[in-house]
Amino acid sequence: MNEEQQPHGRPTPTPPTPPTPPGLPGEGSERVGRRGVDWMFGGVYGTVLASALLAALHQKGEEFTPYYDASWVLVTAATAGLAHGYAHHMASHLQDSAAHRWRLLGLTLWNEWPLIVAALPTVLLLVAAGLFGWDAYAVTAVGLGLNTALLFAWGALVALRVGHRLGSALAIGMADATIGLAIIVANAVIK
Repeated sequence: MNEEQQPHGRPTPTPPTPPTPPGLPGEGSERVGRRGVDWMFGGVYGTVLASALLAALHQKGEEFTPYYDASWVLVTAATAGLAHGYAHHMASHLQDSAAHRWRLLGLTLWNEWPLIVAALPTVLLLVAAGLFGWDAYAVTAVGLGLNTALLFAWGALVALRVGHRLGSALAIGMADATIGLAIIVANAVIK
């Protein structure tokens, strides 16, 4: 029936268009903002994960093993990226050909790179600590401070990129940095 044939002059409802999964063509301007959110998620998550591991891996009285710690930070970040990407893929799983699903899974896993990259400053700091024989306490303090600054940068820069004004972008950066400060406080209280 067309609009004129509908009872009481009501138009025929059109079914909603299903959303396009992330990473597929046709997402238009929504993807620009979404990509910034994805980068921020990966950056913040990877930095927080690296900070928590840095704080937890070395205990007072134990031998400082920076290469071992660096490998665990890197392996944990990669595993978290794979787990998050796989969970995201399964949550938005479409009925489609197997080849298309595998391509989407690969794309989803590839898009987790910010999480792994965000852990690299901590990994590099630990490798440098091993090369130069730096003290565990100093490495932990510098690493947690560096990661707190990176959390601020992730929040502020991505907020600016997705269209926030400078004031609100700085507030978002401070909110992200608060997570780093919480890890610093927890590290001081627990140890």
